[in-house]
Amino acid sequence: MFVSGLRWCCWCYAVCFLVSSSHASESIRGGFGKVDITHYEAGPVSDPLHARVLVLEVLQKQYVIISLDVVALERIGPLPANFLGNLRAELQKRFRIEPENVLVNTTHCHGISAPDVLEKTVTAVALAIEDIEPVRIGVGVGKEDRISQNRRLLLKNGREADYRHAYSLPPDEEVEGIGPIDPDVTVLKVVARNESIKGVVYQFACHPIQGTPSGGNTADITGYASKVIEDQLGNGTVALFLQGCGGDINPIGYKEYAQPREAEKLGNLLALTALKTIKEIEMVESPSFSWKHRMVAVPLADLGPTIATIEEAREQLVNSIQGTTLNFKEFQKLLQAQSLFPEYSSSDKGTYLHQTEQQREWLKKLDEDNRNHVRAYLNNIYMMESISRLQTNLKLLRMHQQEIAEIAARTLDVEMVGLRLGPLQLVSFPGELTVRIGLELKQRVAGTLMVCGYSNGYIYYAPTATQLSNRGYAQEDSDCLLAPHWQDVFEQAALELLK
Repeated sequence: MFVSGLRWCCWCYAVCFLVSSSHASESIRGGFGKVDITHYEAGPVSDPLHARVLVLEVLQKQYVIISLDVVALERIGPLPANFLGNLRAELQKRFRIEPENVLVNTTHCHGISAPDVLEKTVTAVALAIEDIEPVRIGVGVGKEDRISQNRRLLLKNGREADYRHAYSLPPDEEVEGIGPIDPDVTVLKVVARNESIKGVVYQFACHPIQGTPSGGNTADITGYASKVIEDQLGNGTVALFLQGCGGDINPIGYKEYAQPREAEKLGNLLALTALKTIKEIEMVESPSFSWKHRMVAVPLADLGPTIATIEEAREQLVNSIQGTTLNFKEFQKLLQAQSLFPEYSSSDKGTYLHQTEQQREWLKKLDEDNRNHVRAYLNNIYMMESISRLQTNLKLLRMHQQEIAEIAARTLDVEMVGLRLGPLQLVSFPGELTVRIGLELKQRVAGTLMVCGYSNGYIYYAPTATQLSNRGYAQEDSDCLLAPHWQDVFEQAALELLK
């Protein structure tokens, strides 16, 4: 029986456990299901959460793709313990679906699912099985660059910082650049024999954490997008979203304070791009099918040296804070005057001219002294902001160092799935993959590729090897269990799965 987090002895660079299935296309059948999984007793609801399911049947064997509107399958979020293992056990018991033929992806919205989410998910699978019939498929890729922004800031000192509500941004003058986004909206279109659209599977890379003005429970951007797609296509069509490499991708305007954050607007834009793509997709004749499942051992980090280095950097910042003559009240007064009236901050211009004629530059000297006081106070503020960023990320590093110690191994076994369906290729991983992971893999793989993080488990963030040299200075690099060479392991396994 498969259990989430189960560890087998397997390789780092060579896989010892492989389940593979490859078939000709004539026998492909499919069905969709959808069930509301919202926890309505947990507080106000802005829009519902769902379990959406696609079941593919090839030569009487069934393969299940599930999208859940939750943050993660384990470690964080509202799902009960061992959700994935128990779900697979139920699906095997009720429908004889082999555990390795189940792929569960979480949209990573931060909504609250119902206590009976397991049973509701099984019901969604049952509905999809009832819906199975011969299908045709087509694949397309749209572009959406209006709703997402990389959360990583490239700094002039070679470090990287990130957009978080847990701490402040660095000063503008320290920022040199920003990371990339992945604008691809990749769509699998599934039609029935009568050419009606049964459902679509679409993927995009973005954290669905924008929220709603009311603060209610929400499936966020992707929940709104799926609803618009389903409403526009009609006839019970299901729009199943798969999260991509959104580990360091925020919704646009995530840290804006001038207006409420509103996921629905961004979801509408994503839906419009997906609908346009769906319209342009051409169906594929006789698509091939292959499904591979592997356990892969990824290397774990030794965070002790990094923690020591960050603690030393924090101590240096603490020691750099110096006493100033100003308190916050006086600082505000002087800063406002210097910002509004930089040449004549302390009095009117006539008084300055009078002092000049009398060869007394006392106001100018006062202004220079006050500017120095303001600069000293601002420097302390910036030092405290830097300390808060390091302190927050130190907590993550210590938490993961403790977890790694409890694992008591140098590697962690994780699941990966490789799917080929006609022109579509899909590979999964249980971490929050940063966008460069997906972009780099797409460069190495010909054709249309979905790289799906947040799937069949959850092991926190999975940044690039280069980004992991930035540990302590950005969340993605600190909220991570992995050693830098995990990326080589992942890429080799992904390429093998997609062969």
